[in-house]
Amino acid sequence: MAPIRLASLDMYRKVPLDLLEGTRRGSILSTLAILSMATLFILETKAYFSSTLTTSLALDSNTEAQVRVNFNITMMDLKCDFATIDVVSVLGTQQNVTKHISKFPIDQNGVRQGYRSRNRDQHDVLLFDAGVEETIEELHADGEDAVSLDETLLEVALEENTYVFVDFFANWCSHCRDLAPTWETFAEVMYIAAEHRVDTKLGQDPNHPGHKYSDAEYDEAVKVELPVLIGKVDCVNHADLCMQYNIAAYPTLKFFVDGEEVGDYRGHRTVVELAHFVENMEKEHKGKGADIKAEGAHEFATERTIQTQEHEELARALSASRHKIKHSWEDEDHPGCMITGFLQVDRAPGNFHIQAQSKGHDLAAHMTNVSHIINHLSFGKPFSKQFMEYGLKNTPKGFLESTRPFDGNVYVTHNEHEAHHHYLKVITTEFDPERAKSEKHVMSAMFNREPNRAYQILQSSQLSLYKTDIVPEAKFTYDLSPIAVSYSKKSRHWYDYFTSVMAIIGGTFTVVGMIESGLYAVSSKKRR
Repeated sequence: MAPIRLASLDMYRKVPLDLLEGTRRGSILSTLAILSMATLFILETKAYFSSTLTTSLALDSNTEAQVRVNFNITMMDLKCDFATIDVVSVLGTQQNVTKHISKFPIDQNGVRQGYRSRNRDQHDVLLFDAGVEETIEELHADGEDAVSLDETLLEVALEENTYVFVDFFANWCSHCRDLAPTWETFAEVMYIAAEHRVDTKLGQDPNHPGHKYSDAEYDEAVKVELPVLIGKVDCVNHADLCMQYNIAAYPTLKFFVDGEEVGDYRGHRTVVELAHFVENMEKEHKGKGADIKAEGAHEFATERTIQTQEHEELARALSASRHKIKHSWEDEDHPGCMITGFLQVDRAPGNFHIQAQSKGHDLAAHMTNVSHIINHLSFGKPFSKQFMEYGLKNTPKGFLESTRPFDGNVYVTHNEHEAHHHYLKVITTEFDPERAKSEKHVMSAMFNREPNRAYQILQSSQLSLYKTDIVPEAKFTYDLSPIAVSYSKKSRHWYDYFTSVMAIIGGTFTVVGMIESGLYAVSSKKRR
């Protein structure tokens, strides 16, 4: 009984061969069916042994308190002396950040000139001489020794004097007002040094009754022996002249030799240190063995300003540190600055901005230009070169570019009181790094140290306008998205593969069979 029931369930009953009839059409369709099955089988097998990239979205579960910001930005018209970085977030503010940051001077052609050492806080220079106790009004009571210059007088001064030392100031500048008595006293000391040289050459006191020179002749002789002409330019009244010399901060102390500008003085603003500077510049220009007019001027400066034990101790301290800032006097005057390094910022909305700041200057807003080139800007741990080549295969095309969309962009401002502001939406992205094969000669241990998290950036930029009294800044505002993206490779299960193979074989056979049956039915009707 059971065998009979099993036989009735036979789904593969056989038809005698003598009842079957072969046709040419059937042969063609059978060949097409076999070719279709083989093609689909190969494609399905290839798909089985490969994997697909899937994307998923979820709330960001990153528990790190801070995120790293990597950057390399060239400020095209902002000196390294003034370029500073501030970080601001809803959790706090960091001003003039220097940790992990280096600055390199850039010349007018955009070429990096040399290593500037790690960015440090700006030199803590003395901004005025505490030994000068008189006010500027008291010093002017017997006349001004520092010559007030305009465009014409400065041109004449440069033509007639080998050395000219000019203070470019603004009457609203607090640092300039503090420096004014020191600068006037310094000019007075230079005249005292010149008078001493004249007296020494005459061999007698100029006030002696037997003095054979008139006061006019004596004054002319003093001018000849004057080590350096000390001048000053009010940039409020002579704005065009200050713009001609690119005065972006007040006070700016410029030294000229033979009518040519040789750089800015950035040392301590005391009479003794200024006298030493003039003497060194004259020695450097004239060479060894020459007659140095400024030699010994610092002794008169010492007599004039060092009156207490405290002043004397301060002077010795400044003298000991003089060699540390001597490079500031000799450096070529580079207009630009490359700022590179990284910041650790809070994982909260905030910004970091590059702006001009100085402890010893007041910045001229209309002369501050923050045009910049973003050589690189990214978030998170940077990828190694090998990892970028082999480890990002489990990410979609263009993924690396999406983590650094600013790279190579140039942002130039053409007018005063303008700056570009950049807005960044930062998206946490998780992925599985592809392991390098041994034949690639890249150790898999290296990839274990590489990150499996990156940060994609959606960016936009706009040109912002500033009030005339506000110093512009290049600003980068960032906000981390609460949604994280995850990329992963997905492979098929073996039973999915076998199911697909059977569907290909059975489905192809069935479909071709239906086509053949349809063609047979049509041809049979036509024969009738």
